[in-house]
Parts: sequence; C-alpha cells; structure tokens
Amino acid sequence: MLFIKNGYLLDPASGREGPADLLIEGDRIRKIASPGELSPKEEAKEEPLRIIDAEKMLVVPGLVDVHVHFRDPGFPWKEDILTGAAAAAKGGFTTVVLMANTKPPVDNVNVLKEILEKGRRTGIRIMSCANVTMGMKGEALTDMEALSAAGAAGFTDDGIPLLNETLAREAMLRAAALGKPLSFHEEDPAYIVNNGINAGAVAEHFGLGGSHRQAEISLVERDLLLARETGAEISIQHISTREAVELVRQAKKKNPRIHAEATPHHFTLTEEAVLTHGSLAKMNPPLREEADRLAIIKGLEDGTIDMIATDHAPHGREEKDKPLTEAPSGIIGLETALSLGIRELVGKGCLTMRQLLERMSLAPAKLYRMDAGYLEENGPADLVILAPEEAWTVKEFLSRSCNSPFIGETLPGVVHFTVCAGKVVYEAGQEEA
Repeated sequence: MLFIKNGYLLDPASGREGPADLLIEGDRIRKIASPGELSPKEEAKEEPLRIIDAEKMLVVPGLVDVHVHFRDPGFPWKEDILTGAAAAAKGGFTTVVLMANTKPPVDNVNVLKEILEKGRRTGIRIMSCANVTMGMKGEALTDMEALSAAGAAGFTDDGIPLLNETLAREAMLRAAALGKPLSFHEEDPAYIVNNGINAGAVAEHFGLGGSHRQAEISLVERDLLLARETGAEISIQHISTREAVELVRQAKKKNPRIHAEATPHHFTLTEEAVLTHGSLAKMNPPLREEADRLAIIKGLEDGTIDMIATDHAPHGREEKDKPLTEAPSGIIGLETALSLGIRELVGKGCLTMRQLLERMSLAPAKLYRMDAGYLEENGPADLVILAPEEAWTVKEFLSRSCNSPFIGETLPGVVHFTVCAGKVVYEAGQEEA
C-alpha cells in the first residue's frame, strides 16, 4: 500500500481542489480523505505500507503525452523504449503514445506487438499508434482493422504527411468505423525549400528558403473538411501557424471531433531561437513568428487547442552538430514540458494550473479513450507529486539524447514522485543515468 499525506490535490476532471490524503491499494486509489481522517496503518493491516509526505506539494493526475518518438525499433542509440519511459516518468508522464515512424514502421501487427510488449516492461503505460499507409509511402492503407484489434491506439502519418486526398478520405472512413482517432502531421512539401526553419527573416539570414506557413495551412484546410465529411475524429499535430489555429477554431464550432495539440517549444520560442541555438531549435513544423506563438497561447486559453504534447524527438549529438541544412529536425521534451507550461502559461496568467493539467492529462486521455487524467476513489493510481514553484536547472537528462534548446535554463516545477499503477516509477534524487 501507498499512503500520500498532506498533499494539495488538484483534479481537472472533477474540479476538486484542496488538502487531501490518498490511500493507494494495488493499482487503484482506494480512498481520498481530508488530512488526518485516515489511519494508514490500520487500513494496511499486515500489508507493506509506504508513506509519502507531500506537504507543500501538489498531487495531480499523471500526465499523458500523445505524441512521442522513442526510435525503437530502428534507432535505439537515440532512444529506446526503456530510456524514453524513464524520461517520461521524470517529467511526470504516466502514459505516452508512440508515433509509428520507426524502422521498420508500425505498419503491421508483428511490429506493433513487439513495441507494446517492450512497453509493458517499463513501469509506465506505453501505447502506440500505427501507420496509416504501408511503409509510410502514402500509396496503400495498412490493415487498420487488424492493427486496431492488436492494440493500436490510433493511426498517424507523422513523419511523412499523407498527401493523397483520396487515401486520406478512405483512412478517415475506416478509422471512424473503428472508433480510432487519426493524428495528422500537416506539412505539404510543395511549400518547403528547407525544412525545420520558418520561411521568414531567419531563413533569409542564413540564405535559405525555409518552410512556408502555407505548408501547414493547406493540409489543415483539407483535413478539417474531410473530417467533417467522414465523421472521423482527428488531431492536428504540433500546430504552428496562427492561420491554422483559426481554421481549427472555426471547424470546432461545427465539429466536436476536431482536436489540436501544441508543443511547449511552439508556445515558448520563435524562429529567432535558431539564431541562438542553431539546429537545437530546428524542428518540423518550424518555430515561427511571435504572432504565431501568441495565437497558439490564445488557442490554448480558449480551448481551440485542447492538448499539449511534446513531440519528443531524440537525436544524437553528432547529428545535431551537422550544418543547419543537414541536421535532423526535432528536440526532446518529456523532461521539460511541465516546467515550460508552468513558466509560460501558468506563471504568465494564460492558464490556471488546473487548465494546464487538463490539457496535459485529461484531454489527451479522452481522445484515446484512456482511463487516465483524473483522481478519484477506485480510479487508476496514476499521479504526480510536484512542487510547482521549486526551481531546477536543465543540465542532464534521463533521455538517451540531449538535443534541447533549454539546456542551462532554470525552470519552475520539480517532480518529486511519479506513481503509475500504484507504484513509484520516479523519485527525485534516485535517478539512474
């Protein structure tokens, strides 16, 4: 048994907030009570009991990230499922959904089962999307029915956008019939000269063509229309332009099955970060202008963007040290996401802490029909104990990679414990490199 005492419970699902003690038995929350009401030793009787004093800390639902890359199979030297899960737990995530652009890709049941089996050994909840098309070639749909039956959380084209409109429509129809969401990476290569860098002042500084904002806008327009036509539930991944935010805002007024996610780097940084951090600020879609960053924050405020996801994308140091046009796009984010949300959104009055937690736990859990993102009796014992005002400096990671533009920054929000299925899977000060 696990007894958490003196914490300040904050549950985005019920709105419950205040001092509370929690008694956890097995993988469920057995009781939630006011401080002092429970006698844990009597409740535990002869069972082993661990007591955690959460005084001056928040007790919140485990975070859920619906957009991560663990590079396994194919590139485990960048990140494997075990190291990715360790990074997730340190960041307060108890559930992650893996993207399918591995090598081989997750376009068949055997690869999917291998990933899910590895995930079961980690201590956190590992789910995985499957590919929309075979070999990520955009030519033929996968056996979506078989993949769904084998445990695919949903389907995605992340990594290589699906350009064939007829195929996109058919994928949406089949996903809708299966009751599975589709997550779309909206970047049309017809509008991209150099990926990872916004087609603007910074690209011009480097003498590059960059990635035009229309690359995102055009595919967002298409997929919002197709989703309404087909009845599919879709998520616009890592939204980066103010125009796309507005398109989603208007579409959601007519279609409740539209969702969108924002990354911490897109609501924190602009294209100017490339001048300072070089390839560590190179990502797809790219960081854009201040007006875009503010539009993303506004979208998070009004619910147009209902989820925060990291797009955790590990790369080796030697890869990111290549010239800007040759270095791969992407940064890691699981260990800094919560802190950036506290600093940029809660600290600046854009969201309340409850709203931040809702966008990082309950909303993504709802999209994938997970039993997660809330704290209540008989509910899952997935939770985080954190000190939101305590500061830490970004230095080392449990991720196998370190490609982050936030290295050296001091951020608020320290995760002291992450509990998944009733077991402590991360404890501050007990990290293993």
